[in-house]
Amino acid sequence: MFRKDFVWGVASSAYQVEGRDKNDGAGTCIWDTFTEEGRTFEHHNAYVSADDMHRYKEDYALMRELGVKAYRFSVSWARLMPEGTGRVNEKAVALYRDMILEMKKNGIEPYMTLYHWELPQALEDKGGWLNEEIIDWFAEYAKVVAENFTDICDKIFTLNEPQCFIGLGYYRGIHAPGKKVTPEESFRIAHNALRAHGKAVITLRKYAKQPIQIGYAPTSGVAYPASNSPEDIEAAKKVYFGFYNDVDNWTWNVSWYSDPVILGHYPKEGLEKYKEYLPKITKEDMELIHQPIDFYGQNIYNGYLVRAGADGEPEFVDRPAGFPKTAAEWPVTPECLYWAGKFLYERYQLPIYITENGMSCHDNVEADGSVHDANRIQFLDEYLGNLQKAADEGAEIAGYFLWTFLDNFEWHEGYSERFGIIYVDFATQQRYVKDSAFWYKKVMESNGAALSCNQPDRKIRIERGAAEVTGAGFKVEREMDLLLSDSTDVIYVASGSGLIGSIWVDTGDRLTIPEGIRKMHCSGKMTLVQA
Repeated sequence: MFRKDFVWGVASSAYQVEGRDKNDGAGTCIWDTFTEEGRTFEHHNAYVSADDMHRYKEDYALMRELGVKAYRFSVSWARLMPEGTGRVNEKAVALYRDMILEMKKNGIEPYMTLYHWELPQALEDKGGWLNEEIIDWFAEYAKVVAENFTDICDKIFTLNEPQCFIGLGYYRGIHAPGKKVTPEESFRIAHNALRAHGKAVITLRKYAKQPIQIGYAPTSGVAYPASNSPEDIEAAKKVYFGFYNDVDNWTWNVSWYSDPVILGHYPKEGLEKYKEYLPKITKEDMELIHQPIDFYGQNIYNGYLVRAGADGEPEFVDRPAGFPKTAAEWPVTPECLYWAGKFLYERYQLPIYITENGMSCHDNVEADGSVHDANRIQFLDEYLGNLQKAADEGAEIAGYFLWTFLDNFEWHEGYSERFGIIYVDFATQQRYVKDSAFWYKKVMESNGAALSCNQPDRKIRIERGAAEVTGAGFKVEREMDLLLSDSTDVIYVASGSGLIGSIWVDTGDRLTIPEGIRKMHCSGKMTLVQA
């Protein structure tokens, strides 16, 4: 089971949910410029998004109703410091202070992120992350944050997913600022980002109003073993922390972004493989980067199978046809949280927070206002079960932040994907609670006991097409009526290879399985078998 002080939360970012207000004094950020250039899906922008800057009080009240105890949010650098340095926007200070106090009023612990990709355009015009002056710019921003918010917020992450804002924003050009730099420049940007992180840690601790805890939140696609054999496990670990990507795809790496921060050095394998592209790296640089942090975040959504070949070297295992995917076409690989928890804790020996994990779905609101997202519930149930398994086996898993609370602006995909457990009608700003939110409430309240991995295995015999169901889940192999009693839960309705929806069932309801439905299952492990 998860430890007693396990942190259950949800996550978001400022740009994706806040919206803009022409009277708020915010500066332009690189994503404003990127969207104004029409470089997102169907030219979508975040000028309104979920309008959270005006609706945060109702949203935090909804979090409280659903049992959310922690919220990972970000501060907009461009809103707080419109030119990136110098002048501070006091309206932004007041807004974020009120947000934090409102969280605490609702029993929600604030976890702040300094940088979730909102670089002020004024700084990008000076070179952005390619200009090593950004180390001092970011430290100045960290000082403003420390002086204005650390009396009421004592948990702060520095950078969110440097792999993404470097790899997608500067290398591939599909995120803001939309650049396509050379390999040499990409390594300079990464080195600048890590040095900026280090100087921000020093600055936050120096100017904080009270003792604070600081973390860091990179991301990774997890290499996990095809079997439990020692050979496959070692092969997966070798790939996960190694350098098997060509330089054109080098940014998606775990150890390059984590070893310097936590272990104090760049990995030798990477230094050798990419030596022709690297900037000058000094002892002073490494001392700056290697500042003590209190916890380690990882944003994890999926992974890939690896096995040991005949020669002992790693081999990538192809996914079979029909492998389950999210609406974003990301593979569904719940085992990745188990192996990531084990591998990362073994290597870095810091408390681990899963700072993002979730699923995009094509959600729809029913006539009664319900939103049935059975796929998401199954996804979260399986991923969290694997995370608990890592904790049970000794990994120090400190918390989990579901991505995300509200449907929002999903970067270059605009509003074409929905990750939230709260459905947002962007035309009216109406909020609808999805089935997954009710399910997650049960999981949080029970500290994970409601997960299917913690439910007993049972079998119930079916007599003449009807059965009394007393457990959390079931499946059936033919069309029949089922009489539910002693339990209220969500039933996932599956057809073919994928889940197509869910319904709420109350105690004593009679459920008829529609024609064409092959099987049904719920959040437990009980199986109904035909008599």
